[in-house]
Amino acid sequence: MNLSYCKYRITLVLAACFVFLMGVRAQESAVFQPDRIKATMLKVADWQMNHSNRKPLNDWTNAAFYTGVFAAYEATRADQLLDSMMAMGERKQWQPGRRFDHADDYAICQTYIDLYRLSGDKKMLQPTIDSLQKMKDVEGNEVRKHGITWWWCDALFMAPPAMAKLSKTLKTPAYLIWSDTLFRQTYALLYDQEVKLFARDASYLLDASGSGKKEANGEKIFWSRGNGWVLAGLARYLQEMPVKYPSRKFYVQLYKDMAEKIITLQQPDGLWRTSLLDPGAYAGGEGSGTGFYCYALAWGIHNKLLDKKKYLPVVRKAWEALNSLVTEEGKVGWVQPIGADPRRNFNAESWESYGAGAFLLAGSAMLQILR
Repeated sequence: MNLSYCKYRITLVLAACFVFLMGVRAQESAVFQPDRIKATMLKVADWQMNHSNRKPLNDWTNAAFYTGVFAAYEATRADQLLDSMMAMGERKQWQPGRRFDHADDYAICQTYIDLYRLSGDKKMLQPTIDSLQKMKDVEGNEVRKHGITWWWCDALFMAPPAMAKLSKTLKTPAYLIWSDTLFRQTYALLYDQEVKLFARDASYLLDASGSGKKEANGEKIFWSRGNGWVLAGLARYLQEMPVKYPSRKFYVQLYKDMAEKIITLQQPDGLWRTSLLDPGAYAGGEGSGTGFYCYALAWGIHNKLLDKKKYLPVVRKAWEALNSLVTEEGKVGWVQPIGADPRRNFNAESWESYGAGAFLLAGSAMLQILR
């Protein structure tokens, strides 16, 4: 084989590699194009709206989805999204869930309040106001059973942003002050000052001797989506909280501390595992926790609470990874089913409405920072 032919073959190989790499780069960059993001968000929202999880529309699972739908509407101004949310509200008569003292049943109120801000129709708010008044006047099951109202970390996504939104909308500080009190009770019970993460509930706390539930590697159990609920909830809470509110510094610091910890736990594929401190025991990445982290971190960059140079690479990697979970039809896969702890009971076909909601929230925040 002569030298010129060898050079020719080498040139062909290098050219093929270049074309391949450019194709990969082009595919990667496409997920960051605003028009592509909007199109994917609409596809995800449409698929989810056409696939019922058999839960009531105001159930917490669907409520988390609708927080994403409203964010997608703000980003795209797509009439079908607004029409769908209005139809949902009318169908449920703007009612929160039936449990007046349970945080999950206030999650849908976030969307009701957002829609009220567009229309000004008081009927969208009154059932929420009435339910909160009952919660104030009547001791409910949660306090009787658990000692505090919000005894599990997921609650911090569900109720505090709704109460802060209502406070801001009605110019009634009492709702925010009340939510601040309840939030701090949850923080005092479940937040690990050393690890900078929240236990799902008190059953995951270790006793004074260090005994209790642990992962296979001996680490404490910190559930990915549970902390995703908290970090995303903090972003939504801070969004509604006045800049001069006396406790705001506490929440900003908590948000920053958690964000700094979370980015150290992202895996090489851009996803987070269901167990944050034992990722090796959970091979597949998880879509809902990753979506909430991507949203919360991108929100922090946009609002200048997080250093862009430090956090943007994490967010970009997470957004690429999230897009890899979306099927051609718009289903967000690799979402852990309803549960309270890290599990392995899901795969590429697993979906839940809150997984789509997390994706839509992340997409809306990505559009903000890409501007």
